[in-house]
Amino acid sequence: MSPTEAANLARLLRPAIGDERVLAAIASIPRERFVPADQRDRAYENVALPIGSGQTISQPLVVARMLETLDLKPTDRALDVGTGSGYHAALLSLLVDHVWSIERHRELSAEAEHTICDLGIDNVTFVVGDGSQGLPSEAPFDAINVAAATADAVPEALERELADQGRLVAPVGSASQRLILTRRVGRRLVRRQLEPVQFVPLVPGSSD
Repeated sequence: MSPTEAANLARLLRPAIGDERVLAAIASIPRERFVPADQRDRAYENVALPIGSGQTISQPLVVARMLETLDLKPTDRALDVGTGSGYHAALLSLLVDHVWSIERHRELSAEAEHTICDLGIDNVTFVVGDGSQGLPSEAPFDAINVAAATADAVPEALERELADQGRLVAPVGSASQRLILTRRVGRRLVRRQLEPVQFVPLVPGSSD
């Protein structure tokens, strides 16, 4: 691990991120462990990087903004849709009670699980499956993080899995995407449009 580089990354993000718990998590997780060997010299740049299977590890600023937007509590149960490298799940693990992370690519899920277990993180459960359908067996969730873009709207299946006062953040759109925050208030869903982003698409189904 490079604690100085991780701490420097958190300092770089501080002007845009007000949640001190999120910044502390960024400073604690070695991002270089979640990128391919040929990309590790760029691990602490504020950019998205390729990780294989047509997927990317998201820009640190965007990851931090999504975590901040979710207003996470230590007692929360969180669903992470699109495990990818596992970096987002690792950060979530420091901010909530338990994380369920779902990925359609079995090899990415396995690699992420290996990395996270190797870091001594034990409150993440990995699932291979269709992230657009969420994880009904473990719902409801206090927080749902979607790290892939839905074309027109957040899948209804995911919104159904929100607990009362639960929050969901997801990129929505095709060529032009924006983060959307959804909050459940009793039976109502309150949606708010946030800043522009760019994510790989959320693909239904499993790759197996």
